Amino acid sequence: MPSGILLIDKPKDFSSHDIIAIARRVLQVKKIGHSGTLDPMATGLLILLVGREATKQQSIFLRLDKTYTATLSLGTLTDSWDAYGEVISQQPVPPLTQAQVEQATLALTGTIEQPIPFFSAKKINGKPMYALARKGTDLERKYNQVTVQWQQVKLTDEKTITFTVHCSCGTYVRALGYLLAQKLGTVGHLRQLRRLQIGPYQVAESFDGNLLKTTDPKVLSQRIKAIV
Repeated sequence: MPSGILLIDKPKDFSSHDIIAIARRVLQVKKIGHSGTLDPMATGLLILLVGREATKQQSIFLRLDKTYTATLSLGTLTDSWDAYGEVISQQPVPPLTQAQVEQATLALTGTIEQPIPFFSAKKINGKPMYALARKGTDLERKYNQVTVQWQQVKLTDEKTITFTVHCSCGTYVRALGYLLAQKLGTVGHLRQLRRLQIGPYQVAESFDGNLLKTTDPKVLSQRIKAIV
Protein backbone atom coordinates (compact mmCIF):
# COMPACT_ATOMS: atom_id res chain seq x y z
CA MET A 1 0.00 0.00 0.00
CA PRO A 2 1.53 3.33 -1.02
CA SER A 3 1.89 6.13 1.51
CA GLY A 4 0.64 9.54 0.41
CA ILE A 5 -2.43 11.71 0.07
CA LEU A 6 -5.93 10.71 -0.96
CA LEU A 7 -8.26 13.51 -2.08
CA ILE A 8 -11.89 12.87 -1.11
CA ASP A 9 -15.00 14.88 -1.97
CA LYS A 10 -16.78 14.54 1.39
CA PRO A 11 -20.57 14.12 1.10
CA LYS A 12 -23.07 15.88 3.33
CA ASP A 13 -24.07 14.22 6.63
CA PHE A 14 -20.73 12.44 7.04
CA SER A 15 -18.22 13.62 9.62
CA SER A 16 -14.58 13.75 8.57
CA HIS A 17 -13.89 10.94 11.04
CA ASP A 18 -16.60 8.83 9.35
CA ILE A 19 -14.70 9.17 6.08
CA ILE A 20 -11.40 8.28 7.73
CA ALA A 21 -12.95 5.18 9.35
CA ILE A 22 -14.38 4.00 6.02
CA ALA A 23 -11.04 4.56 4.25
CA ARG A 24 -9.25 2.55 6.95
CA ARG A 25 -11.60 -0.38 6.43
CA VAL A 26 -11.39 -0.29 2.63
CA LEU A 27 -7.61 0.19 2.44
CA GLN A 28 -6.82 -1.92 5.52
CA VAL A 29 -4.54 0.86 6.77
CA LYS A 30 -4.56 1.95 10.41
CA LYS A 31 -2.54 5.14 10.02
CA ILE A 32 -4.73 7.73 8.26
CA GLY A 33 -4.80 11.40 9.19
CA HIS A 34 -6.34 14.51 7.64
CA SER A 35 -5.51 18.06 6.58
CA GLY A 36 -8.38 19.75 8.43
CA THR A 37 -11.87 18.46 9.15
CA LEU A 38 -15.20 19.47 7.66
CA ASP A 39 -18.44 19.76 9.61
CA PRO A 40 -21.12 17.14 8.79
CA MET A 41 -23.18 19.83 7.01
CA ALA A 42 -20.26 20.76 4.75
CA THR A 43 -19.17 19.04 1.56
CA GLY A 44 -16.01 19.22 -0.47
CA LEU A 45 -12.32 18.57 -0.34
CA LEU A 46 -10.92 16.45 2.48
CA ILE A 47 -7.29 15.37 2.19
CA LEU A 48 -6.53 12.02 3.83
CA LEU A 49 -2.92 11.34 4.77
CA VAL A 50 -2.48 7.61 4.24
CA GLY A 51 0.31 5.70 5.95
CA ARG A 52 2.89 6.50 8.60
CA GLU A 53 5.15 8.66 6.43
CA ALA A 54 2.23 10.79 5.23
CA THR A 55 0.77 11.34 8.70
CA LYS A 56 4.16 12.62 9.87
CA GLN A 57 3.57 15.62 7.60
CA GLN A 58 0.09 16.44 8.93
CA SER A 59 1.21 19.72 10.52
CA ILE A 60 2.37 20.99 7.11
CA PHE A 61 -0.98 20.21 5.49
CA LEU A 62 -2.97 21.70 8.37
CA ARG A 63 -1.29 25.07 7.77
CA LEU A 64 -2.36 25.33 4.12
CA ASP A 65 -4.79 28.07 3.02
CA LYS A 66 -8.28 26.99 2.00
CA THR A 67 -11.03 28.18 -0.35
CA TYR A 68 -14.75 27.72 0.32
CA THR A 69 -18.07 28.62 -1.25
CA ALA A 70 -21.02 29.24 1.05
CA THR A 71 -24.63 30.38 1.29
CA LEU A 72 -25.63 32.68 4.16
CA SER A 73 -29.26 32.94 5.29
CA LEU A 74 -30.06 36.24 7.01
CA GLY A 75 -32.62 36.85 9.75
CA THR A 76 -32.18 33.62 11.72
CA LEU A 77 -29.35 32.68 14.09
CA THR A 78 -28.63 29.12 15.24
CA ASP A 79 -26.46 28.03 18.16
CA SER A 80 -23.98 26.36 15.80
CA TRP A 81 -24.09 29.21 13.23
CA ASP A 82 -25.08 26.69 10.54
CA ALA A 83 -28.22 24.90 9.35
CA TYR A 84 -27.74 21.96 11.72
CA GLY A 85 -28.11 24.03 14.87
CA GLU A 86 -31.10 25.06 16.95
CA VAL A 87 -32.65 28.47 16.24
CA ILE A 88 -31.81 30.85 19.10
CA SER A 89 -32.65 34.25 17.60
CA GLN A 90 -34.57 35.90 14.79
CA GLN A 91 -34.22 39.50 13.67
CA PRO A 92 -35.60 41.59 10.82
CA VAL A 93 -33.37 41.97 7.78
CA PRO A 94 -33.01 45.60 6.68
CA PRO A 95 -33.34 46.39 2.97
CA LEU A 96 -29.93 45.65 1.46
CA THR A 97 -28.11 46.45 -1.77
CA GLN A 98 -25.24 44.64 -3.44
CA ALA A 99 -23.02 47.63 -2.69
CA GLN A 100 -23.84 47.46 1.04
CA VAL A 101 -22.96 43.78 1.17
CA GLU A 102 -19.65 44.36 -0.61
CA GLN A 103 -18.86 47.26 1.72
CA ALA A 104 -19.52 45.05 4.75
CA THR A 105 -17.07 42.42 3.52
CA LEU A 106 -14.33 45.06 3.25
CA ALA A 107 -14.42 45.44 7.02
CA LEU A 108 -13.84 41.69 7.32
CA THR A 109 -10.99 41.51 4.81
CA GLY A 110 -7.34 40.94 5.65
CA THR A 111 -6.25 39.94 9.14
CA ILE A 112 -9.23 39.85 11.51
CA GLU A 113 -10.16 38.59 14.98
CA GLN A 114 -12.66 35.80 14.49
CA PRO A 115 -14.96 34.36 17.19
CA ILE A 116 -14.69 30.59 17.51
CA PRO A 117 -18.08 28.82 17.42
CA PHE A 118 -18.99 27.03 20.64
CA PHE A 119 -20.01 24.04 18.51
CA SER A 120 -16.50 23.41 17.17
CA ALA A 121 -13.67 20.93 17.67
CA LYS A 122 -11.51 23.54 19.41
CA LYS A 123 -10.41 22.01 22.71
CA ILE A 124 -10.63 23.44 26.22
CA ASN A 125 -8.70 21.46 28.84
CA GLY A 126 -8.51 18.55 26.43
CA LYS A 127 -12.24 18.47 25.65
CA PRO A 128 -13.78 19.68 22.36
CA MET A 129 -15.98 22.74 22.74
CA TYR A 130 -18.92 21.05 21.00
CA ALA A 131 -19.04 18.35 23.70
CA LEU A 132 -19.09 21.00 26.43
CA ALA A 133 -21.69 23.08 24.56
CA ARG A 134 -24.00 20.06 24.20
CA LYS A 135 -23.87 19.57 27.96
CA GLY A 136 -24.93 23.16 28.50
CA THR A 137 -21.56 24.23 29.93
CA ASP A 138 -21.20 28.01 30.24
CA LEU A 139 -18.35 28.76 27.83
CA GLU A 140 -16.27 31.90 27.45
CA ARG A 141 -16.03 33.15 23.87
CA LYS A 142 -12.60 32.47 22.35
CA TYR A 143 -11.08 34.30 19.38
CA ASN A 144 -8.31 33.63 16.90
CA GLN A 145 -6.58 35.69 14.25
CA VAL A 146 -7.10 34.68 10.62
CA THR A 147 -6.58 36.16 7.17
CA VAL A 148 -9.57 36.44 4.85
CA GLN A 149 -10.11 37.38 1.20
CA TRP A 150 -13.72 37.57 -0.02
CA GLN A 151 -14.55 36.65 -3.62
CA GLN A 152 -17.72 36.52 -5.74
CA VAL A 153 -19.98 37.97 -3.04
CA LYS A 154 -23.57 38.20 -4.27
CA LEU A 155 -26.87 39.26 -2.72
CA THR A 156 -29.14 36.71 -4.42
CA ASP A 157 -32.38 37.78 -2.69
CA GLU A 158 -33.38 39.94 0.29
CA LYS A 159 -32.30 37.27 2.80
CA THR A 160 -29.60 35.28 1.00
CA ILE A 161 -25.93 35.95 0.25
CA THR A 162 -23.61 33.59 -1.59
CA PHE A 163 -19.85 34.04 -1.45
CA THR A 164 -16.50 32.44 -2.06
CA VAL A 165 -13.76 33.04 0.48
CA HIS A 166 -10.03 32.31 0.49
CA CYS A 167 -8.71 32.10 4.04
CA SER A 168 -5.88 31.00 6.28
CA CYS A 169 -5.90 27.85 8.39
CA GLY A 170 -8.04 28.07 11.50
CA THR A 171 -10.81 30.02 9.78
CA TYR A 172 -14.40 29.08 10.57
CA VAL A 173 -16.53 30.12 7.61
CA ARG A 174 -19.55 29.88 9.92
CA ALA A 175 -17.98 32.66 11.96
CA LEU A 176 -17.47 34.78 8.85
CA GLY A 177 -21.17 34.40 8.06
CA TYR A 178 -22.02 35.34 11.65
CA LEU A 179 -19.84 38.46 11.44
CA LEU A 180 -21.12 39.50 8.01
CA ALA A 181 -24.71 39.31 9.20
CA GLN A 182 -23.77 41.51 12.18
CA LYS A 183 -22.18 44.09 9.87
CA LEU A 184 -25.44 44.18 7.92
CA GLY A 185 -27.52 44.89 11.02
CA THR A 186 -29.08 41.46 11.50
CA VAL A 187 -28.24 37.83 12.33
CA GLY A 188 -27.60 34.84 10.07
CA HIS A 189 -26.37 31.29 9.68
CA LEU A 190 -24.73 29.24 6.93
CA ARG A 191 -27.17 27.17 4.91
CA GLN A 192 -24.54 25.56 2.69
CA LEU A 193 -20.75 25.20 2.81
CA ARG A 194 -18.39 23.54 0.35
CA ARG A 195 -14.57 23.41 0.40
CA LEU A 196 -13.12 23.90 -3.05
CA GLN A 197 -9.39 23.94 -2.44
CA ILE A 198 -6.65 23.23 0.12
CA GLY A 199 -3.30 24.74 -0.85
CA PRO A 200 -2.70 23.61 -4.45
CA TYR A 201 -5.19 20.70 -4.23
CA GLN A 202 -8.60 21.05 -5.91
CA VAL A 203 -11.90 19.31 -5.18
CA ALA A 204 -12.20 18.63 -8.92
CA GLU A 205 -9.31 16.15 -8.55
CA SER A 206 -10.93 14.25 -5.68
CA PHE A 207 -12.65 10.88 -5.34
CA ASP A 208 -16.42 10.88 -4.71
CA GLY A 209 -16.89 10.06 -1.02
CA ASN A 210 -20.32 8.56 -1.75
CA LEU A 211 -18.53 5.69 -3.52
CA LEU A 212 -15.97 5.09 -0.78
CA LYS A 213 -17.73 2.16 0.93
CA THR A 214 -18.23 0.13 -2.25
CA THR A 215 -15.08 0.87 -4.23
CA ASP A 216 -12.43 -1.75 -4.94
CA PRO A 217 -9.44 -1.30 -2.60
CA LYS A 218 -7.07 -1.54 -5.57
CA VAL A 219 -8.92 1.26 -7.37
CA LEU A 220 -8.82 3.44 -4.27
CA SER A 221 -5.13 2.74 -3.61
CA GLN A 222 -4.36 3.88 -7.16
CA ARG A 223 -5.80 7.29 -6.24
CA ILE A 224 -3.20 7.81 -3.51
CA LYS A 225 -0.66 10.40 -4.62
CA ALA A 226 2.90 10.64 -3.41
CA ILE A 227 3.70 13.78 -1.43
CA VAL A 228 6.10 15.89 -3.46
